[in-house]
Amino acid sequence: MNRSTLWPFKSSRHKGSGLVAALDVGTSKIVCLIARTDAEGQAQIVGIGHLLSSGIKAGIISQMEPAQQAIAQAVSAAEQMADVEIDRVVVNISGGHVASQDYTLDLSLAGHEVGQAEVAHLMREAADLSLDESDVAREIIHALPLSYRLDGQRGIKNPLGMIGQKLGVDLHLITAAFGPVRTLAAAVARSHLEVDQMVVSSYASGLSCLVEDETDLGCTMIDMGAGTTTFAIFFEGQCVYTGSVPVGGAHVTNDIARGLTTSTAHAERLKTLYGFAQKSALDERETIQVPQMGDDLPDHATQIPKSHLTGIIQPRLEEVFEMVKKKLDDSGLQEVVGKRVVLTGGASQLPGMRELAQRVLDKTVRLGKPLKLVRSAAHGKNAPEARLLEGTHPDMANGPNFSTAVGLLHAALNPSPITITGFGEERLSTSAFGRLGQWFKQAI
Repeated sequence: MNRSTLWPFKSSRHKGSGLVAALDVGTSKIVCLIARTDAEGQAQIVGIGHLLSSGIKAGIISQMEPAQQAIAQAVSAAEQMADVEIDRVVVNISGGHVASQDYTLDLSLAGHEVGQAEVAHLMREAADLSLDESDVAREIIHALPLSYRLDGQRGIKNPLGMIGQKLGVDLHLITAAFGPVRTLAAAVARSHLEVDQMVVSSYASGLSCLVEDETDLGCTMIDMGAGTTTFAIFFEGQCVYTGSVPVGGAHVTNDIARGLTTSTAHAERLKTLYGFAQKSALDERETIQVPQMGDDLPDHATQIPKSHLTGIIQPRLEEVFEMVKKKLDDSGLQEVVGKRVVLTGGASQLPGMRELAQRVLDKTVRLGKPLKLVRSAAHGKNAPEARLLEGTHPDMANGPNFSTAVGLLHAALNPSPITITGFGEERLSTSAFGRLGQWFKQAI
C-alpha cells in the first residue's frame, strides 16, 4: 500500500497545523488515521495505525492500563507511518450508555432581527444544559438543531434575517454517561493527546457510509461491532435518533466456542472462514473440522456439518436485529424514517447478513462501506454543499470495519454545527450547517 493516499476531503479547520487525526476505540480493534490538509482544505491520509483492542468491553474501557497502552500503540504506528507527531484526536464513543433525546430552547428577540449572535446564544444555552438522570450524570456529545421556530411558526431551517418576538430551536441531543466519557478521555490523555471532539460511533458511520438522498429521505444506519451494535436514524439531512444494543460479533464468536467446545481463537476462525448468517440446503452436505479446546492436533479435531455452525450463528444474529427493531419501534420514528437501512461494521460481513437483516427488520438493506466525500474550498454563504463522488478507498480502510474510523475523519475535517466535547467546552462551526447556511465564520 502507498505511504499516502489522496482523499478528496475539504477541511474547514485545522489549517494551522495541517494535520487531523481520528481514533476509533472499539471492543475488538483500535484504529488511528492521520490526514494532512493543504491551504485549500484538501486532505491526504498519511498514516494508519491498527491493532487489537485490550481492556475494552462492550465499547467501554474496563481496564485502564491495557486500554491506554493499546491506544498509544495504535497512535504511535500511525505517527511512524506518517513521520509526524500529533497532539489531538477526534475520538468515537459507543456502548449502551449513549442516549438520545429532543430538547427545545427559546430566546426573546423583542422585535429584533435574528443574527448570528442570537443563534449562538441559543447554542451556548444548549451547552450549559443539565441532563442528569437520577444518580447518573450525563455529558452532551452532540447538540444538533433540527429546526427553528419564530413566533409560533415552525419548520424554519434558516431564521437569519427574520424578525419576531421569540426565537426557538428544536434540538436533538446525544448524551453519554459521565464516567465512561471521562475514563476514555483520561486514557487518551495518558497517551499525551488532547480530545478535540467526541463523536458517537453510529453517527460517525453515517457520515462515512450514507449518500445524500439517504440522509434526506430517511435511513437507519446500523453499525455491527464486536461488543455492541449501534444505530442512528437520519432524516432531512440530520441525525434525529441514536441507540445501541449490547450484543455484537464477539457474542457470536463466544456462542460458537461454547457450542462447539473449541477455543475463542478457533471459533473466530471458523466464523470467518465458514460462517453464514442463514441456513441453506447445501450446509448439510459440507463438513468442517473443529479443533477441540486445548488440543490442536489435526487427528483429534471433530468433524461436523456446516449446518451445525450456521445453527449457532443464525439465532444470535436474529436476536441482534430483533433487539434493534424493538428500539426502532420504541423511538416512534419508524413511519418517518421509511424502509431504508444501511448495514456496516466488522460484524456485518458474514455472507447472508443482508438477507437476514431484511427479513427480521422488514426493510430494504444494503451493505455500507466508507464513501468519498468532497467539499468545496469556497467559503461564505454561496459555497456549494458536499457532493458524493464515485471511487474506492485505500485497501486498508475501504471495508465496513473501518466505517467509524473514516467517519471520525469526516467529523475532524468537517465538524458538526455544534460540537460539545463533554468537558464544558462548546464549539460552533460552519461546516455541517448545509441547508442552514454558512452562519459562523469562526469558533465562538
